[in-house]
Amino acid sequence: MTRMSQPSGPPQPSGPPQPSGLPRASGLPEPSGRPRASRQPELVVRPAVIDDETALAELDRRTWSVLHSVQPKPQPPYDLFFTRRNRVEHILVAELGGCPVGYIRLVPSTPLACNTHVRQIQGLAVDERTRGKGVARALLGAAYEEARRQGATRITLRVLGHNTPARRLYASEGFAVEGVLPGEFLLAGEYVDDVLMGRSLDR
Repeated sequence: MTRMSQPSGPPQPSGPPQPSGLPRASGLPEPSGRPRASRQPELVVRPAVIDDETALAELDRRTWSVLHSVQPKPQPPYDLFFTRRNRVEHILVAELGGCPVGYIRLVPSTPLACNTHVRQIQGLAVDERTRGKGVARALLGAAYEEARRQGATRITLRVLGHNTPARRLYASEGFAVEGVLPGEFLLAGEYVDDVLMGRSLDR
């Protein structure tokens, strides 16, 4: 189930190294007399590593919401993030200034040989503190690239019908609704549709 934290959005670290010579305090004018422009932390998407366990587990708990999850809210003792099913090689991590702020899980749609051309997104979480910084789109773009690298020509996902922000994001990324299971889940006392979306990877 695709995860989004409005849409399943995470912190801010230090900037780039100072140029050689004496460090210049932020905000002081350059020799030209113009104030120095502050630099934004760089957003990077990379493959997950085992050492991401703690950060991703905390992110997963922090972004839990009935808007995107069909599982009960996590309670201690907490499960591990990486498991035999949720494998490290299936996860791409977004870092902002060196801190994990999101992840996406990309897996084969089924184990069938006739279906190897399809990849499915089965998890997308973004720390709410980094909303509006392009983290979700960067993760989706990286997922398309990785799926193509693996030989896929098509990508799909499932999203809860009441998750309007996620559905808008996916539609803007070229995903189309390809099927709906009406009232598939009972969440917080309401029946919620399970929506299948997909798109081609030829672009």
